[in-house]
Amino acid sequence: MIILRSAAVAALTLFTILTQAILLHGGDINELSTDTFDYVVVGCGISGLVVTNRLSENPTRTVLCIEAGQADHYESIVQYPVYVGADIGGIYDWKLATTPQTQLDGHTRPMPQGKALGGGSILNAMCWNRGGADDYDAWEALGNPGWDWEGILPYFRKSETYTPVYTEEVAREYSINYNPAVHGSTGPVQVSYPKYFYPQSGTGEIDRLRFGLPTQFDPNDGTSAGPAFVPTDLDPNNQTRSDARRTYFDPYVNRSNFHVITGQHVTRIVIEGIANNSQVSNPTPGGNDSGDGTSSGNNDGFGFGPGGSTPPIANQTSNKVRRQDPASSDLRITGVEFAPNASAVRQTVYATREVIVAAGALHSAQLLQLSGIGPASLLNQFDIPLALDLPGVGNNLQDHCLVGTFYPYNNASYPSPTELTNNATYNIEAEQEYETEKTGPWTAGSPNALAFNPLSLITNNSGVIIANASLQSADDYLVPDLHPTVVAGYAAQKRSLVSRMGRDNVAAYEIINNNAGSLTVSVMHPFSRGTCYITSADPYQPPAINPRWLTNPVDRQVLVEALRFNELILETPPMQELQPAQFVPPAHASEDALNQIINNGIRTEFHPSGTLAMLPLEQGGVVNPHLRVYGTQNLRVVDAGIFPLLPAAHLQAVVYGVAEKAADIIKADNLQSSAISPAPSPEGATSLSVDASTSSTLVSIAASSSSSSSGQDLSSSAADAPGLAEMVPTSLSSPSESVLLFTTTLPVDLPAQLSSIRLNRPTPIIEFEATTTDTPEPTLSGAAQLRQSVARVLTSVGLPPSVVTSLKPAIIGSPAESGAVASPSATEMEQQQQRAAIDAVLQWIISFFHLG
Repeated sequence: MIILRSAAVAALTLFTILTQAILLHGGDINELSTDTFDYVVVGCGISGLVVTNRLSENPTRTVLCIEAGQADHYESIVQYPVYVGADIGGIYDWKLATTPQTQLDGHTRPMPQGKALGGGSILNAMCWNRGGADDYDAWEALGNPGWDWEGILPYFRKSETYTPVYTEEVAREYSINYNPAVHGSTGPVQVSYPKYFYPQSGTGEIDRLRFGLPTQFDPNDGTSAGPAFVPTDLDPNNQTRSDARRTYFDPYVNRSNFHVITGQHVTRIVIEGIANNSQVSNPTPGGNDSGDGTSSGNNDGFGFGPGGSTPPIANQTSNKVRRQDPASSDLRITGVEFAPNASAVRQTVYATREVIVAAGALHSAQLLQLSGIGPASLLNQFDIPLALDLPGVGNNLQDHCLVGTFYPYNNASYPSPTELTNNATYNIEAEQEYETEKTGPWTAGSPNALAFNPLSLITNNSGVIIANASLQSADDYLVPDLHPTVVAGYAAQKRSLVSRMGRDNVAAYEIINNNAGSLTVSVMHPFSRGTCYITSADPYQPPAINPRWLTNPVDRQVLVEALRFNELILETPPMQELQPAQFVPPAHASEDALNQIINNGIRTEFHPSGTLAMLPLEQGGVVNPHLRVYGTQNLRVVDAGIFPLLPAAHLQAVVYGVAEKAADIIKADNLQSSAISPAPSPEGATSLSVDASTSSTLVSIAASSSSSSSGQDLSSSAADAPGLAEMVPTSLSSPSESVLLFTTTLPVDLPAQLSSIRLNRPTPIIEFEATTTDTPEPTLSGAAQLRQSVARVLTSVGLPPSVVTSLKPAIIGSPAESGAVASPSATEMEQQQQRAAIDAVLQWIISFFHLG
């Protein structure tokens, strides 16, 4: 539905305010020249910056991205590969932690998440792989058409510029191949290989990891099973991190409609007609002022070396809570509230089209819950007025959990990354080589020798494990008392996981080689599910993050078999040449000993997802395949929270691809339905609504007051009229009245005519000519003059004369029809309504053409 105010107001809101794109810090928020944008994006990490960048490609659209963290200062710790993992727990980390994991050892675990412009892309291990084609085919099979491998591959390619390994000799020595058909050559992110490989990572390393497994030809071509050297998001020219900030923001900082503010914490999504708990919207001095957690991060960076379940919230009901059914609701999002810290007064920005949440799987779930969208029982605990009862929000949390191992190599002829910290001379030489030549060990910080192993190829117990999984009931190992729809969604996920678990081209777990004696193992397709729930109505209190790792025993069985397979790898002749010492686990460890190591050593692989799953509503879904939150008109989520299942991959490349696809979906949807009402209108302003679809030729226009407290469906099945020339002027006698003004049917052959048309310029505003030179306000004088104005607009955007001829009668009546468009007695407001109505039809028609 396209909603425009009366002509005078519409002209102001539809002419975009073009100001210099600015990177603002928290104290400078008042420098923004407007509080209203077409799109407001929450979170400027990978997904947020991708979507903001792509939506701002249209110069007529203004986009604001709001980030809680600050922009980095191009520090070495961010940009140099050698420092991968060193900034975890630092100023660019939210410092979150899990709840005590009672199913393990009762301790909490760090849950690092990026808090900076660029988000996790400035913290992560830089690995760049996508997972298997079956991962995305499974997404589509769960009810998401267009999200299969073929549907998302173009967006993987769009995000990257891939540079093959630098010499053919290196490619042969390290078994690095690539398929150009699956890689991009013009995307923002630079994807390449380091200018140094540790000798133990040569062909022998692939042989060590392979142990009878197939080697991946290209780890990004959809065949993910087996060992491979994965590329990294590394600029091949200067060997620095190619993160989201430096690829999707910095080159576009002068784009006039691309706005970013940092140091601002979004506290609530503003929903029309929904009140809020005062603790969410009011300053809360004296508590957690920044929203950060208290974790100091992993002691060993990413946890690639050696290294709880809280009671569920009981279901509660209250007659004070107004339940909203997402299946029938149609809530309109008007903007977001934000502040630099908990003590500060909240400010509001408005979105005329959409609010897009990209705060990551954990904070996005928290934000929806604070805004009244989530499980009713949870929100009722904190007196948050219920906007939508969506049980899936914060449930279905999935994560790749890993267990570090320690098998230090004793053959001193092989250099180790540990020498960079233990040998000052070696490190200084490596630093000098990096600074002068951009080669050497300082380019090789990322652990990129990986193996994604199918269960059936590493153990004879795979059949037993698969049988155990298949015999489970869906709710056997979930949080008790989950909503039936969430359980139904997990049942569908479990069927998918079980059906693929025995295939020899589907990875059950990953081995991460750090070149220093660690073969860390991580579950790739976990059966366990966790939760992310608010603990307070205070938006600056971190959520309770309970990943519930290994609560499903199938995941534990996979890890036990993975550690046993490590021992087989260590016993091969190529590995024995390195002289590994088996410390963690010790050689020939019992299953009890392995389980103890697992309980003590489990950590996150930094891949939380699934908390706002793209699933059918009846399966606990939160967003539909267009990533729109069920029950809302204009709220979307575009981050890893929407993943219905985790792919067998490191997630940054996946998030880039998902966000690229999301941007195209949003663009297309906003061409089909051009505008959501802007920020709150002045008292008594009149809106005009067009109900039209690019798949239909029926257009209806109605007028209503913007001060109406409850939105009305303005579509109508009234009899068709030949054109706006016969529209009867109608005045609004009630603030909430909605009156049908005009309905017409466009020529039935137009869709075929329009399918190949491309416009010359952005959607215009029609300009009406004044009848006299001394009249300051343009008026509608007659059908003939109006026909000329409409024809001029349509031809100026590139429409063929035959199409213009077909459209004119539908908009303004045929030449044979006589009389003025408005009667001489029509009021100024009525004429404004008519002009805006014609404007609205033209806007919609031209949007239609864009789809060609």
